Amino acid sequence: MPLLEPKPGALRPRSVSGPAPDRVPDRRATGTPEVLRRELTELLGADKVLWKISDLVRYASDASPYRFVPQVVVVAEDIDDVSAVLSYAHGRQREVVFRAAGTSLNGQSQGEDILVDVRRHWAGVEVLEEGLRARIQPGTTVLRANAALARHGRVLGPDPASAIACTLGGVVANNASGMTAGTTRNSYRTLSSLTLVLPSGTVVDTADPRADEELAHAEPALCHGLMEIKKEIEADAGLVARIRAKYEIKNTTGYRLDSYLDGATPVEILRGLMVGSEGTLGFISEVVFDTLPLDRELTSALLFFPSLPAAAAAVPLFNRAGALAVELMDGNTLRASVAVEGVPADWAELPKDTTALLVEFRAPDEAGRSEDERRAAEVLAGLDLVAPVASVTNAFTRDPKTISGYWKARKAFVTAVGGARASGTTLITEDFAVPPSRLAEACEALLELQARHGFDAAVAGHAAHGNLHFLLAFDAADPADVERYAAFMDAFCRLTVERFDGSLKAEHSTGRNMAPFLELEWGPRATELMWRTKRLLDPGLVLAPRILLDRDPQAHLRGLKTIPRVESVADPCIECGFCEPTCPSEDLTTTPRQRIVLRREMMRQQPGSPVLGGLLDSYGYDAVDTCAGDSTCKLACPVGIDTGALMKDFRHRRHSPREERAAKLAADRFRAVEGAARLAVAAADKITDVVGDRVLEAVTGAARRIVRPDLVPEWLPQIPGAAARGLPATRRVGAAAVYYPACVNRIFGGPDGKPGPSLPQAVVAVSQRAGKPVWIPRDVAGTCCATIWHSKGYDAGNRVMANRIVAAAWGWTAGGRLPLVVDASSCTLGISHEVVPYLTDDNRALHAELRIVDSVVWAAEELLPHLRIRRTVGSAVLHPTCSMRHLGDEAQLRAVAEACADEVVVPHDAGCCAFAGDRGMLHPELTESATAREAAEVTAREFDAHLSANRMCEVGMDRATGRSYYSALLELERATRP
Repeated sequence: MPLLEPKPGALRPRSVSGPAPDRVPDRRATGTPEVLRRELTELLGADKVLWKISDLVRYASDASPYRFVPQVVVVAEDIDDVSAVLSYAHGRQREVVFRAAGTSLNGQSQGEDILVDVRRHWAGVEVLEEGLRARIQPGTTVLRANAALARHGRVLGPDPASAIACTLGGVVANNASGMTAGTTRNSYRTLSSLTLVLPSGTVVDTADPRADEELAHAEPALCHGLMEIKKEIEADAGLVARIRAKYEIKNTTGYRLDSYLDGATPVEILRGLMVGSEGTLGFISEVVFDTLPLDRELTSALLFFPSLPAAAAAVPLFNRAGALAVELMDGNTLRASVAVEGVPADWAELPKDTTALLVEFRAPDEAGRSEDERRAAEVLAGLDLVAPVASVTNAFTRDPKTISGYWKARKAFVTAVGGARASGTTLITEDFAVPPSRLAEACEALLELQARHGFDAAVAGHAAHGNLHFLLAFDAADPADVERYAAFMDAFCRLTVERFDGSLKAEHSTGRNMAPFLELEWGPRATELMWRTKRLLDPGLVLAPRILLDRDPQAHLRGLKTIPRVESVADPCIECGFCEPTCPSEDLTTTPRQRIVLRREMMRQQPGSPVLGGLLDSYGYDAVDTCAGDSTCKLACPVGIDTGALMKDFRHRRHSPREERAAKLAADRFRAVEGAARLAVAAADKITDVVGDRVLEAVTGAARRIVRPDLVPEWLPQIPGAAARGLPATRRVGAAAVYYPACVNRIFGGPDGKPGPSLPQAVVAVSQRAGKPVWIPRDVAGTCCATIWHSKGYDAGNRVMANRIVAAAWGWTAGGRLPLVVDASSCTLGISHEVVPYLTDDNRALHAELRIVDSVVWAAEELLPHLRIRRTVGSAVLHPTCSMRHLGDEAQLRAVAEACADEVVVPHDAGCCAFAGDRGMLHPELTESATAREAAEVTAREFDAHLSANRMCEVGMDRATGRSYYSALLELERATRP
């Protein structure tokens, strides 16, 4: 056992609300049943079978109000794995559900038996025909696909608000549309072809000219059955008319019966049926989209109305004027959006009934935008708008930042409102459509219905298409509250169908909560055709039973999840999954959402339960140790939930008093620690020169086993040599700024084999050349940004160093009169923001007077205008650090790079490298996993320079790519050297 094992039970919940009615039962504590685990392991390999109780629980939740714990999770790598699982399920009479991003709002990504992860190994975009089409893997996010298309001036038709996280497989499987897609730009209309795996294992590429011939040979009964249903529908004129009418407005309820009308062959029918089938008819392994022009000339407005019906009445006016998007947000939505960064604080004071329309016109050129503005002005002149708070302008704008802020507030609808719900309540998201001409009437009816059932829901939606969403919360642990929700749902569904002939699901797909109401909307004849379609393609009912078709009238009330209270920083989480694509540990252990999901299950359990014990056994490594602590999850979360901060707090809880004292002692004596560290690095460099890296790898490996892997770093060959003993000589007199070389740059040197100045020498030199000399204080040794202690949860040491650096910086900068330039982005972030909660009141006041500037920003904004570029490299690839994302400095990094290189590339998959100071040495597997996709992009071609802005991130990328990364300021110094 390691000498410094974490405190036993430190992660045990301090207050447990369980036992909850939906807690995982004790009999599930051992995870996957032994026989199922053994058979799947023999079939696929141990690394593709997740079986621990913690694995099953973390996959049991998605963005919906439902929770079903699978028996096992399979991480499929390719079509062969998918086919093998389907064959196994057929032979054992088991069920299979496919899961990608888990952003579905109706429980589509949850299963009770075999759950197959088709996200991890299924990402990739191939741009075809100069962007006119794109071949996309199903685990690719919409955001990632559009990033690849943007350089060609193209974009996908579907644009769901969850584009940051939702994947194209799910978008197609649910026919998700979004703000502008309507009925003409959605997946059904813009999908060129797809490749699918039928439940039988047959693979069909609908673009293959021989696809129908091969399908007829492999599945004759299926082909015959599809054509028979087609004939039946076409022979019934009333049914044909009904089907066509249903798709004049947005509709994702049930299977796309118009596939039988639009498709002439079995393969063409299958192509249509797979859209919106929710994984119940087959697995979509690849899609090819016809793309659309990316019109970049925008004019947008956020217009405020006195009421929801008043706003809805204005929608047809903008539709006729040619607006591409008309988005509605009611008062509850607007007020909840105050939690979103950048939203005006005075929205919290908006009157209850206030409603806003976000209206946007998009044009390909300036002439088109001017015409859009003329038509928009005509509509605007006839509206009765209100301005109840000072921030409301009710004006159209071209400003990209303002427009981006409007959309940020709109896209945060579910998460912002969900985060503002009462703690402990479950969130329901409903999605319906009515003919756009009846939107105002539907709004009034919805408000009346909510009031009758005691709900005060938030309403938003794609008003241009008659498509509204509303959110309501109830206590799933309270039977009376569940009954109230059930009564409301029954009344709502009847209102939508019987009064408005609307769609019960416009774009979120049927899912578990609308399956019981399918026949209400479609009638018995059409519903029976859907059942026939299911039995025809999946006669064994292997795929996703009960998700789209379910004859149980109470099915929507089964599996509702309780939401136990957890730590306050995470309690607002609605488990939407927006945080997951940005998380460095996503493909290694757990994501921010899963960390919270696991914590909530701990709260559901009774103290001492075997399930709680199993979860705690895994949580230390899976959640706490392998969290990079970079807090990029906070940036991705619309309401700013910082799961990284929670994990740092858990690290603190696990520390023994002895560890805390040792960490504080290191802070107290950091000058000596810093010197010793530099000498150790220098000694290690000499040792490896003589005997290679294996000796140090063995020594550190033994120390890790004796002490604790999370405390002792592993030696990596990419660790740079020691920095020079002294810093460059500078003068205080005449200095334009104080230059603070971070301790990492005082300990470690630059990249091996690259001649030239050190980073401190480069910063001093380029500043002097630009006529902006900097001064390095003589007493910087022994100071630090405190990130070393902050990231590990050592609170006492953190306080010591945070207060020391702020007091020192205030003196160096003459009370803030000079800016403090910091040469490592993580240290800039640390001194700018992360130290503040640990400061004394006096030092907090001093901190407020400091101007802390990252060296890249200093170079881009203060030096570049005064520098002469004398030479450039051909190409440079950038690694923007996660700290730069927090600081908003990515544009400045690009500006410096563009001055030094003829071509600058930021990889589409650039993200946090997870080196996180020394975490990449404590857990090298974390950095390896986090950088895999970015490294693949970087190594796919040659670059002349590999640039970043933080020494340890550069080391992490060196290890990931085998290329030598270094500071962009070193390249700037070379480019401007006389």
